[in-house]
Amino acid sequence: MSIKVNPKELSFSFTRSSGSGGQNVNKVNSKVVMKWTVSRSNSLNKAQITRFLTKYKNKIDSKGDFTLTSQRYRDQPRNIADCIQKLHDLVEAIAKPQKRRIPTKPSKATRRKRVESNKRQSEKKRSRQKY
Repeated sequence: MSIKVNPKELSFSFTRSSGSGGQNVNKVNSKVVMKWTVSRSNSLNKAQITRFLTKYKNKIDSKGDFTLTSQRYRDQPRNIADCIQKLHDLVEAIAKPQKRRIPTKPSKATRRKRVESNKRQSEKKRSRQKY
């Protein structure tokens, strides 16, 4: 199951990138800042939107826009593709709900082993004491 985000829902802005690139960095706006309003997206259903908003709430600003940046490459088109790929990876991560964990109890053997280990440790400490 693959979810595709409609490119019309994405908005891009460009700034100067930091890092290596020499004089190219000083004159080319190659860093990509992508914004996506998740709550108004038609690409996801309500449950997926809720999961996305809770999982990635630290990347959502006060207006409700999800923000991603990319400055990995020295040219805009590859950084745009990188942003879109990052977004698709994040969306795929929330595509299906997580299975609920079924809590289990430790087995009798595990409990017995833990108690015996504690007793051995206690005996070791007690044998070092001076009376």
